[in-house]
Amino acid sequence: MEDHTFVVGQEFPDVKAFRNAIKEAAIAQHFELRIVKSDLIRYFAKCATEGCPWRIRAVKLPNAPTFTIRSLEGTHTCGKNAQNGHHQASMDWIVSFIEERLRDNINYKPKDILHDIHKQYGIIIPYKQAWCAKERGLAAIYGSSEEGYCMLPTFCEQIKKTNPGSIAEVFTTGADNRFQRLFISFHASICGFLSGCLPIVGLGGIQLKSKYLGTLLSATAFDADGGLFPLAFGIVDTENDDSWIWFLSELHKALEMNSEKMPQLTFLSDGQKGTLDAVRRKFPNSCHAFCMRYLSESISKEFKNSRLVHLLWKAAYATTTTAFKEKMAEIEEASPEAAKWIQQFPPSRWALLYFEGTRYGHLSSNIEDRWILDARELPIIQVVEQIHNKLTSEFEDRRTRSHSWFSVLAPSAETRMREVISRASTYQVLRSDEVEFEVISAERSDIVNIGKHSCSCRDWQLYGIPCAHAAAAIMSCRKDVYAFAEKCFTVASYCEAYSEEIYPIPQKIDWNKFGEAPSTLNEDAQVVRPPKFRRPPGRPEKKRICVEELNREKHTVHCSRCNQTGHYKTTCKADIMKGIEQFEPCRI
Repeated sequence: MEDHTFVVGQEFPDVKAFRNAIKEAAIAQHFELRIVKSDLIRYFAKCATEGCPWRIRAVKLPNAPTFTIRSLEGTHTCGKNAQNGHHQASMDWIVSFIEERLRDNINYKPKDILHDIHKQYGIIIPYKQAWCAKERGLAAIYGSSEEGYCMLPTFCEQIKKTNPGSIAEVFTTGADNRFQRLFISFHASICGFLSGCLPIVGLGGIQLKSKYLGTLLSATAFDADGGLFPLAFGIVDTENDDSWIWFLSELHKALEMNSEKMPQLTFLSDGQKGTLDAVRRKFPNSCHAFCMRYLSESISKEFKNSRLVHLLWKAAYATTTTAFKEKMAEIEEASPEAAKWIQQFPPSRWALLYFEGTRYGHLSSNIEDRWILDARELPIIQVVEQIHNKLTSEFEDRRTRSHSWFSVLAPSAETRMREVISRASTYQVLRSDEVEFEVISAERSDIVNIGKHSCSCRDWQLYGIPCAHAAAAIMSCRKDVYAFAEKCFTVASYCEAYSEEIYPIPQKIDWNKFGEAPSTLNEDAQVVRPPKFRRPPGRPEKKRICVEELNREKHTVHCSRCNQTGHYKTTCKADIMKGIEQFEPCRI
């Protein structure tokens, strides 16, 4: 049926297959159908254009569901010009056309649907029809948003049953159990973080785009090789101060239950008041830094100057007071307004030099992974499933990859260490005592204390791996440089982080097999209803402001009838006012 032609005697598996075939042919060949008779045993249709002789008849064969074409009369004389808004291109037809594409690509856009249908069939359909078809297609594949909320309690139980030690809790509000918050942290993530990751946690929120919106909150760490390590995530109906306090409270409980002593943590976030207060209240002994990616994007948006962004990053990475002041002076010279704007963010929150905690060179949280963004339009259960599936595959892939590593440090740290050792061979070392050294290079002289793991260049303290000066001092007393790197950068720590498995969660159809009835079938189970707030229908409006228009003088309109400004002749009310004035004496 690639050419969409029919012949008498041609057979189809059943009536549905025949109807689909005739519809496809009408759309592909650009003619409209007028169905005269259609039921389970016969079908008769003709071309909808007046005067066109084309006809087709088909019937069901006896004792079989098979349909066969009995007669095919005439050829089209209509010109086949039905290209704009074809009647046969119904919503169901568009859904069937895009279903497989949606399975492969969740973010299959309505404009891409329009393009693909026009490319394949040469017809144009309305944008709204494509948008609605995508919504219906997602619901057909992944279930409705309402069903997702309803099944949440049972889904959480499945997570805890298949992944013992994991935390999965749903919170509701009001007498009608409206969804408010969801917190999930897999046992493998909690244990892996505590035993093998850097003590750094990036906080971030990503807006969801499903029917009832919401925000995905996440806590993400870093493994020994610098890779992102998802620790916990939550979904809230509204992102505000209370939701961040709740999220970090749940995170604190999860860590406290799995460790004898709470580790000293460093948090990275966009610096909003909600996260600042929440970290201060729930992790009072931790350090909190602003995410440099957020700061650089903010200054770029505010001042539209790429040089300012470059200088800000240079200042953030500066390891000496002199270097920091030089970069800040250059920012002041380039834009005094930008320098004043930066003052609202204390350097102790973003600059490596002045930050009191340990960041190991990580200045950004980098939490907006593509695989999270791809799931934003799905119902809530599918968002969680998407994250779970990604975690499962990432844990397995990284665990397998680490089996081929035979170095002491993870690859990124190993590369840095080799560069350090190579540069150290050119330095001169003067030993003061058992732990203190003076290291002389062509440009400068630095003091190294191997007992305190410090160097006057500050690189060792800031990155957790000996700098070239420290490496020269360590090698001069015949010690192993690798022994002075932080344990969290070792291959052993990397393997420890991914040692626990994340186990699969059964599909809804299999929940009964595992001894759990779906909540919709259990009268005693809590039924979670969607939040009251939902996404408004239609495409979101965008307010576009042209920068060139901001400083342009507004055009003043002038009326040619009354010689007044502020309106045109067509909207002039002078004649109406005269008529009112004529009738004023009659009111006395």
